[in-house]
Amino acid sequence: MQSYRRKKIGTILIERGALAADQLPVVLDKLTTSKLRFGEICIQEGLISDDDLAHALAEQFNLEYVDLASFKPDEELLNSLPPDALYRFRFVPLEMTEDFMVVAVADPTDVVKLDELELLFDRPLQLRIAAESAVAILAKAGEGTRRVLREVSEDFMLQLVKETDRGEEVLSVESISEDTSPIIKLVNSTILDALNRRASDIHIETGHDGVEIKYRIDGVLYRANDPIDLHFQGPIISRLKVMSELDISERRIPQDGRFKIRFSEKSIDFRVSIMPSALGEDAVIRILDKESIASDMKGLSLENLGVCEREIKRLRRKIREPYGMVLVTGPTGSGKTTTLYAALTEIHTGEDKIITIEDPVEYMLRGVLQIPVNEKKGLTFAKGLRSILRHDPDKIMVGEIRDSETAQIAVQSALTGHLVFTTVHANNAFDVIGRFIHMGIDPYNFVSCLNCVMAQRLVRRVCMKCRRPVRYTDDELREARVDPECTRDAVLYEAVGCEECSGTGYRGRTAIVELLEFNDEIRDLIIARVPATQLKQAAHAAGVVFLREAAVEKLLAGETTLKEVNRVTFVE
Repeated sequence: MQSYRRKKIGTILIERGALAADQLPVVLDKLTTSKLRFGEICIQEGLISDDDLAHALAEQFNLEYVDLASFKPDEELLNSLPPDALYRFRFVPLEMTEDFMVVAVADPTDVVKLDELELLFDRPLQLRIAAESAVAILAKAGEGTRRVLREVSEDFMLQLVKETDRGEEVLSVESISEDTSPIIKLVNSTILDALNRRASDIHIETGHDGVEIKYRIDGVLYRANDPIDLHFQGPIISRLKVMSELDISERRIPQDGRFKIRFSEKSIDFRVSIMPSALGEDAVIRILDKESIASDMKGLSLENLGVCEREIKRLRRKIREPYGMVLVTGPTGSGKTTTLYAALTEIHTGEDKIITIEDPVEYMLRGVLQIPVNEKKGLTFAKGLRSILRHDPDKIMVGEIRDSETAQIAVQSALTGHLVFTTVHANNAFDVIGRFIHMGIDPYNFVSCLNCVMAQRLVRRVCMKCRRPVRYTDDELREARVDPECTRDAVLYEAVGCEECSGTGYRGRTAIVELLEFNDEIRDLIIARVPATQLKQAAHAAGVVFLREAAVEKLLAGETTLKEVNRVTFVE
């Protein structure tokens, strides 16, 4: 009877060209003193990648190699597994039939774990080999799914915190465990899942089919799960009201509240808006994860926001002027406050007194006096701004101008030698002018104090891992007001969707801006109250790049897609 001997892994790696023959003695030498195996030593020493090892193991055991880079696990199959199975057994389920289970593993020699898996599934296994890092990423992603967050574990401790005059007081300590009420469990797991998926808002909507939970990720809403039975709607909203200290008996008028949760040694603020609808009540929870935002922004520089180099140079000139007003405009969630923080960070040397008044304070800046608006106690933007001016500031940031009183004080402050940073809601840089004039501000005073107006939007970045080149016809480009000649030397991309970007095709956002500087001609036109069209022509002649043009620049640079450009900006 002929015996069968497998090729040694070292021989296969050398034959495949992954390992040099002269490196073999080094690995063998370490093998005698180390508890690691041959392939593990090679990876540790940086001689091969885990992908090289996976290919070699597949050849050694005569198994199929699978590339998990673009693999998306079957949600239904994941939901059928025990919550901790992926982590415990380090595998990725590929397919399940009545007769067998197909799984991808990094180590086909771990017989004990493979036997346990067979017992768990109650059917034979068909093995595929994949790189260990790829298996680990998918196992982690599987653990982060809604299923796990609803079922696992005592370690996820959510501490609901109440802010009192004497500091913080912990109201309750809850975990996602067996003895927690199903509603508390659902709300907690939803919050955890939203944090895990980088959501900025959680929407709880009541429809005819049930209660839908959606997350806003990178500015776009995605359904979090299948609709929940309608009879849970009341308890879910009541739970949010209890957390936000709102009136649970009042169901006919809108209510606004906030709560704070301490989780994994960091505090996260949540703003809650409850709105009555024809079918019950809906809720939107805004997540203010200050620590994550600050770390994502890597120090809050203008470059990391994605503002193009041309506009950064122009903006830096304006924010370094000794007095005047720097205005940023755009819709809610367009990154206005973040841009102002980045500007403040750049000019903060410690030699000037910088004071901010915000609702709420979103980032903590070292060495800056930050005042949160508290309308219940009578501290409004206008009142706070009056007090700030008596506190000897050099630079002031007003979170938002909402009324004529705040606008009046801000303009006076800029005229009397302070540098004022502020935001206002308007569609573009030119609409701001009409907005202030409508608030009763004298056009001459307004244009005299203004350094610049910057309109801003955020466009989603196309996922670099799964983006796909695409060609458009000249007619399609002209319809979108993109010059076909400009695209000849550029590669345009479309979104596809992979595990890395949760199937959306996009990951993260980048800023596009329209920066309007004021020369004598533009100032005279504003005082003369000419139509916006004439203003835009003068601004374009002075070198202003409009929002649409800035978005097309991002498209030509391969950072976003035509679909996203059309979603965020429009052809004028």
